[in-house]
Amino acid sequence: MSVRGDWVAFSKFSFLLSLRILLLVPAGSVRSQGDAQSDNKVMDNITVRQGESVFLSSGDFRLHCMAEFAGEDKWSVDPRVSLVTLNQEEFTIKIDNVEMTDEGQYVCAVQTSRRPRTTSVHILVQVPPKIINLSKDLVVNEGSNVTLVCQANGKPEPSISWKLISSSGDVGSDDEYLEIPSISRQRAGTYECSAVNDIDTDAQTVDITVNYSPTVLEGRDVGVTLGQRGVLECEADAVPEADFEWYKDDRRIVNGLDGLEIVSSGSLSKLTFFNVSEGDYGNYTCVAINKLGSSSTNILLYVTYCVFNIIFVSYMQLLICTDFLKHHSCSYIHHIIC
Repeated sequence: MSVRGDWVAFSKFSFLLSLRILLLVPAGSVRSQGDAQSDNKVMDNITVRQGESVFLSSGDFRLHCMAEFAGEDKWSVDPRVSLVTLNQEEFTIKIDNVEMTDEGQYVCAVQTSRRPRTTSVHILVQVPPKIINLSKDLVVNEGSNVTLVCQANGKPEPSISWKLISSSGDVGSDDEYLEIPSISRQRAGTYECSAVNDIDTDAQTVDITVNYSPTVLEGRDVGVTLGQRGVLECEADAVPEADFEWYKDDRRIVNGLDGLEIVSSGSLSKLTFFNVSEGDYGNYTCVAINKLGSSSTNILLYVTYCVFNIIFVSYMQLLICTDFLKHHSCSYIHHIIC
């Protein structure tokens, strides 16, 4: 058995007491409570959460030392630890902001005229989970194999689980590793790692972006009357977002030329004709491109004609109606009495 100026079984705290008290740290095992061969007592374990304060006590009992004399020289190198005077002959220890390293056996021994009397207690420190190693956000191509890792410490040891937040399915794992073989675009999203023990829960997230080549939706042919405004639309699904190009008869269309306008935003591109001419009719090709590939669709711009219901009243009125029709569009005339 060694004699040291410690309350604990490690060297973090050091007290110098000018008392007739010996603080003993046994080298062997602690005797169990109720040992009839000595005055030693072993109290129940004290369980305390990290960050809390603790007195060395068990239930209503304080682990304290009794002395016949106490001087003024009481000192600790750790400001979290204080020696508390209960009365002139009784002392106990208070530890503030308990840390994991404070866990261990604490022994108080009083030297009497016959033999030392000891009291010991074991502090168990519970620590809430803390995630200490987590995969970074990932950007991968569709079909890649993905492994996410989440490691945490705590006491009791935390259980770790993964889940895909944006999914209604069972995409997840009850392990610190989440394996996703040949990842698809449907498995892109935010993954949450949770570390749980009896004390608390820690949760953090990882975002996975899955890149894939464009898929262009089938184009819808558009009919426009000569001289009217027409719009062709092209929509593509792609990550990253696609760039769009428009062609007519293998000739690329330049935005702003020949009275045409191309506006692309997100997954949609529009080709607008402000005044359709005879030369505008025909087949158009929309091409969506990103770094993983391209896709295209064909759209037909075709001519539509006005159909009027004309009731003849006189030859003179017919001439007036004919001249009127030359200068007005179908949008405004559907039924004329001539």
